[in-house]
Amino acid sequence: MSSSTSTVKTIRRALLSVTDKTGLVELAKALAGFGVELISTGGSARALRDSGLTVKDISDLTGFPEMLDGRVKTLHPRVHGGLLYIRGNAEHEAAVAAHQIQPIDMVVVNLYAFEKTAAQPGVSFGHLIENIDIGGPSMVRSAAKNFEDVAIVTRVSDYPALIQELVSNHGAITRETRWRLAKQAFATTAAYDSAIANTLDSIATAPAPANAASPDTNAFPSTLRINMPLAQSLRYGENPHQRAALYSDGSGLGVAGATQLQGKELSFNNLVDLDACWELVQEFDDPAVIIVKHTNPCGAATGHSILEAYLKALACDPVSAFGSVVGINRAVDAEAAAEIARLFVEAIAAPAFTPEARERFAAKKNLRLVEVRNAPTRPVVKHVSGGLLLQDADTGRVTEDELKVVTWRPPTAEELRSLIFAWRVCKHVKSNAIVYARDGQTVGIGAGQMSRVDAARFGAQKAVLPLKGTVAASDAFFPFPDGLETVAAAGATAVIQPGGSVKDDDVIAAADRLGIAMVFTGIRHFRH
Repeated sequence: MSSSTSTVKTIRRALLSVTDKTGLVELAKALAGFGVELISTGGSARALRDSGLTVKDISDLTGFPEMLDGRVKTLHPRVHGGLLYIRGNAEHEAAVAAHQIQPIDMVVVNLYAFEKTAAQPGVSFGHLIENIDIGGPSMVRSAAKNFEDVAIVTRVSDYPALIQELVSNHGAITRETRWRLAKQAFATTAAYDSAIANTLDSIATAPAPANAASPDTNAFPSTLRINMPLAQSLRYGENPHQRAALYSDGSGLGVAGATQLQGKELSFNNLVDLDACWELVQEFDDPAVIIVKHTNPCGAATGHSILEAYLKALACDPVSAFGSVVGINRAVDAEAAAEIARLFVEAIAAPAFTPEARERFAAKKNLRLVEVRNAPTRPVVKHVSGGLLLQDADTGRVTEDELKVVTWRPPTAEELRSLIFAWRVCKHVKSNAIVYARDGQTVGIGAGQMSRVDAARFGAQKAVLPLKGTVAASDAFFPFPDGLETVAAAGATAVIQPGGSVKDDDVIAAADRLGIAMVFTGIRHFRH
């Protein structure tokens, strides 16, 4: 079996059948300009005819009408034979000649928008199933398999470059391009099948066609399928001897889909830290600023303005803030930018930067400014030897009304506000974690200690602001009174913790003895 592998292949006949009509007419006109015969189906054919192009219906090629509401139109030997036969192979040439099968040199296809359909609230099960494309993926695979002779186009974004290549090569496409397009095509069908399998996997029992296709959001998938295209190759990983790359879901949301406005290329560590600070800053409705170093906050604050919040966050640990990344939950204005620009930071993530702010930052050529749009919460994946762990994202939050006061003295209104603030920050600090805070500002952060007592001590040692009158948050319960006694000795007057230790009574007794107000959340926030 042989096939010509010449560098270029002239396109003489093209089949165009797309759901997304963007750019279709322009591509078709470019093909027609080189005398390419256009074959099309349904809405694609109508769009091309409406633009003045001559188009052959797929039924004229196959000699068989579209049927079953369009379910059967391209599933035919005269389509797939025209795609799959190997040019120059004597046996194949004889077979297609005997059955009057004409070669198809290019296929332009994009598939039914299954994922968009599945995302529609209340979509019916019947409509969901009907939006599973059969003919499209079949043509994609046939054309991609025979890339030596056929060009398969599945992405609208490829149209401009293809038009340019057709012009440069007088209506022909190079082997290099056909190979690139074939790889994209198989990736497209793999992602499409994964989306279908993941969606159907979440529907435990098939409902009646008219009923809603309601997924079971509490069930984990029977097979974990992750399909994300390469977004960017990175210079290196956590360390220079490690390779690294960024993969994105293509939504344009979250840190992976952020828009970089200026600065050096984002590094692996930048991206990890940006994600940590962006996740934390979203905990707050008021203007907030988070300063992160090695995924732990070294300063967090809210304020009436971004400038006020930044100054409060920086005051917590100005030494560690050097070389940090900063997360902000409001558009950055010129006033805040002028102050932040005084400090060396690696990157800043915010929903927007005003033109005046960007002008203030422009002199810092290496500073990375990143505009981020919130991404929906997704399960968390962690690697272990031989497999992956999957868990729900930690979206747990408590309100003041949900707190349980366990000491004789309840917290004051001011302490209560500070406790809620400290608890939200503590959730994002590596365990064991103790956070000292006051009036919407972290004062000391004890992160990643093997002993909770050490975390309390370390947080106090890190404090450069007075600890007297602060509150303290603990990500997990105090197993003994010593941890609580440590934060009290440091100056904390109120404590928030999950509770649940067998020694809770001893810890409560110690708090009462020390005059500490303590509340239980009933929820733990370990972070590893």
